[in-house]
Amino acid sequence: MNRKTLFRSVPVAAALAALLAIPSYMSIQLDNRLPEQAGPQRPNVVFIISDDHTSQAISAYGSKLARTPHIDRIAREGAILYNNVVANSICGPSRATLLTGQYSHRNGYKFNEKVFDITQPVFTEELQKNGYQTAWIGKMHLGSLPHGFDYLNILPGHGSYYNSDFVNSRNETKRYPGYVTDVVTTLSTDWLDRRDTKKPFFLVVGHKATHREWMPALEDLGAYDKVTFPIPATFYDNYEGRLAAQKQEMSIDKTMSLMADLKVNVAYEINEATVDQEKAKFRKALYGSNQPTPEQEKQLDTYVREGAYRRLSPEQKKVFSGYYQKISREFEEKKLTGKALAEWKYQRYLKDYLSTANSLDRNIGKLLDYLDKSGLAKNTIVVYTSDQGFYLGEHGWFDKRWIYEESLKTPFVIRYPGVIKPGSQVRQIVSNVDWAPTLLSLTGTRVPAYIQGESFMPLLTGGQKNWRNQAYYHYYEYPQPHRVSPHFGLRTNQYTLARFYGPDDFWELYDIQKDPQNLKNLYGQKGYESVTATLKAQLKEQIVRYKDEEALKLMQASPQ
Repeated sequence: MNRKTLFRSVPVAAALAALLAIPSYMSIQLDNRLPEQAGPQRPNVVFIISDDHTSQAISAYGSKLARTPHIDRIAREGAILYNNVVANSICGPSRATLLTGQYSHRNGYKFNEKVFDITQPVFTEELQKNGYQTAWIGKMHLGSLPHGFDYLNILPGHGSYYNSDFVNSRNETKRYPGYVTDVVTTLSTDWLDRRDTKKPFFLVVGHKATHREWMPALEDLGAYDKVTFPIPATFYDNYEGRLAAQKQEMSIDKTMSLMADLKVNVAYEINEATVDQEKAKFRKALYGSNQPTPEQEKQLDTYVREGAYRRLSPEQKKVFSGYYQKISREFEEKKLTGKALAEWKYQRYLKDYLSTANSLDRNIGKLLDYLDKSGLAKNTIVVYTSDQGFYLGEHGWFDKRWIYEESLKTPFVIRYPGVIKPGSQVRQIVSNVDWAPTLLSLTGTRVPAYIQGESFMPLLTGGQKNWRNQAYYHYYEYPQPHRVSPHFGLRTNQYTLARFYGPDDFWELYDIQKDPQNLKNLYGQKGYESVTATLKAQLKEQIVRYKDEEALKLMQASPQ
C-alpha cells in the first residue's frame, strides 16, 4: 500500500479550514533518561495536541477569559511550562517537528498544505522498537500517512467541526457523525479498549479545536454571550517601527470575515446559481489581495459546495442556524462602522473561540476520567499542548506566525505520577523541537542522532539547573494567506532578535523583559550596539549548529 499521500482532498488549511536507512544513535547520559524497564512497567503516554489553543485562554496560565479545569488539573498534578516556544508557528510544520524532533528546514515541512516526506525517520519508530504500540487519532495535517504508527485514524487536512471524515491506516475514508472533538475522544478511548494490554502504548490525541472558523458544539452555543471581554491594550497598535506588522493581512478589523469567520448571514444551502458569487466572497475573505493557487482554488470550490455548514444534519442545522441567524439579525440592526464594528467583531470572535474551547477542555476531562476508571492513570504520562500560540486580539490580530510572544509561546502541561512532582513549574526556554527526545527519554527509549532537540526531562524531575537560555525560530509561509513576511531569529530570556526577509529586508530587536508585547523595536538604537552584536553572533551560532543554510546565506548578506 502506498502511504505517501492522502488521496482524498480536504478543505484548504488555515484559510479554508477555517472557514478557512537505519539511523545512527547518539550516546545519552543515564541521568537524562529513565532506566530501561521491562514489559508493562514502562509508562504509557497520552499526548493531547490541540490547534491554535493559546495560553491566554487557559486558566492555569492566569487567563481571566475562560476556565479550563481539566487542563488545569494536569498542570496541578504535574508540571506547567511557562516558556515553551515553537520553531515555526503554523499547524503542519509544528506537528512535523513533533514527529521528527527537527526544525522545518531539516524535515522539509516548512509550509502548510504540503506533503510530509514519509521516507524520513520519525521518533515513534524508536518507540515501536522499544516495544510500544503507537497510534495517532484526530488532526495530523501532514498530507500523508507517516510510518511509525500501528494505528492511524486522522482528519484529512483540518477536517470539519461537524460530521467530519477520517482516514485510517489503509487510506480508507469514513465519515463519523457528531461534533469532531467528541468523536476524536470516543475513537481514542475505543482504541485504548482494543489495544494489546501486554504492551505499553503511545497515543496522540489530535484535536481540531480551536482552529478557525471556530464552530462551537451545539451545547456550547452562546456560552459567553453575557460576557463583554476587555479590549486588549494593544488592539489599536499602530505598528510603529515594525514594517512587517504594517503590511500583514490578519487583523480582526480588516481581514476577519463577517460571513466566513463570524457566521453572519451564512448560506446553509447550496445554490448553483450563486456558487461563483460565494466563491468570490470566500476568496476575498480568506486570501485578501493574494491569488489562490490552482489547488487552493479547487479546494475553495469543494468548500463552497460541500463545506462545513452543508455537512450539518437537519437537527444540527436547526439549532446552529437558529443561533447564528439571531446574531445576524442583531448585527444588521446595529449598522456598525469604524471602531464599533471592529470591536463587535472582536467580541464575536472571542465568544466563538472560547465556546469552541469549552468542548476541548470538557473532552480532556473525559479522557482523564477514562484513565482513572480503567486504572491506567497511575502509569500513564499525560501531556496537553497546542501546535503554537494564537492572537486573541493582541495587536488587533487573530492567527499566529510571528516570533512575537503571543504566537511564539504555546501551552505545555505534563503529568507523570511518581516521577514529576505535582505543582512543578518550568521557566526555562524549551522548544517543540525538544518534545520528541523528551518523550523518548521518559519512556527509556534511545534518542537517535538525527533529532536536533534535547530532552528536558531533567527540568521536569528537578535534576538539571544548567539549561540553554535561547531558542531558534524560522517562519517561511508567504505571501498566502496573511502576508506575514518570512523571518528567522533568536529568543532568549531577555531579548528577541529577528531578521525579516522576502518583500523587505530588516531587523527587529525587543527587550521582552521590559516590552513583553513586542511593541518597541530597539534595533539600531543608540546603546544597544553591544547587545545586538552579541545576539547576532549567538543567532549565527544557532544557524550553523542546526544547519539552516538558507538563513546562513541571508545572515551573510544581511543589511546592517
